[in-house]
Amino acid sequence: MMRSPLPVRTRFSLLLVGVLAAGVTACGNGVGGDTAESPAASDKQSAIPDNAELIAAITPDEALAAGLPPAVAQSKTINVGSNIQSAPNNFYAEDGKTPIGFEVDLAKAIAKKIGVQTAYQDMAFGSLITSLQSGRIDMTMAGMNDTKERQQQIDFVDYFSSGITIMVQKGNPEGITGADSLCGKNVAVVQGTSHQTFAAAQSDKCVKEGKPAVNVTATDSDTQNQNQLRTGRVAAILNDLPSAAYISRTAGDGSIFEVVPGEPIDGGPYGIGFAKDDVALRDSVNKALGELITDGTYLKILQSWGVEQGALKESAINGA
Repeated sequence: MMRSPLPVRTRFSLLLVGVLAAGVTACGNGVGGDTAESPAASDKQSAIPDNAELIAAITPDEALAAGLPPAVAQSKTINVGSNIQSAPNNFYAEDGKTPIGFEVDLAKAIAKKIGVQTAYQDMAFGSLITSLQSGRIDMTMAGMNDTKERQQQIDFVDYFSSGITIMVQKGNPEGITGADSLCGKNVAVVQGTSHQTFAAAQSDKCVKEGKPAVNVTATDSDTQNQNQLRTGRVAAILNDLPSAAYISRTAGDGSIFEVVPGEPIDGGPYGIGFAKDDVALRDSVNKALGELITDGTYLKILQSWGVEQGALKESAINGA
């Protein structure tokens, strides 16, 4: 199936304008724990929607349950792998144990439509694909870009559109205006992400143009990157648009970070990941997501988290 007919970069531009405007007036949360280098826990919970009633009202589709692989059908649980440190996609509630976020709510809604539940495993982003392939998890929903390269390893069900943005300290002390401004700068990315791939390519571009290379630091989580930026160890971090916009407007009530204006880089879909041989679960999830898009539940969840501009009109398998 095709993704939204609204051009990706148009949607991104609209979202970026919206979230930057929201950053002037909104206050709320950051992503890290309650430490000297992380936003306060009290801020962290102030803008979190409660979609429990919306998800509870979903009517399971018995036909989807009938198509589940035996292990999931027997346990009635989908084991979801994620890197749970990336608000508003997925992060921990105040108790430090409960995953929350728009991806978490979508996963719960999909599971409810199928007639099962979710159980989360938190792991490094770079471990997600191998964990799928080994059978440690059933699917991953972690802001992972559906790309042709990753499709060689796993299958995807696309559920959201995003792109890479540059986040800097408030006031932009290094004067970064775009990707070409990163030449010679220290930049943090999460290991194994498309951000790391882009940073390496940008560094090569800088060198070819006779400029200093980008000094790239790869970490295990967004939280580590935020701490690197907060303390001045890096000049910028690369992050996906929903996370960067959310963090910049909520960490320290919007006083710590900001997003560099402009179109997101390398726009494309997020995909729910599945092992190549798990066609049954992939297809059940794709159909469930399609039903949630049709009945409006999907959009309501995205709207509650303020990320509706990334909504797709239809789900898609390996749509990149």
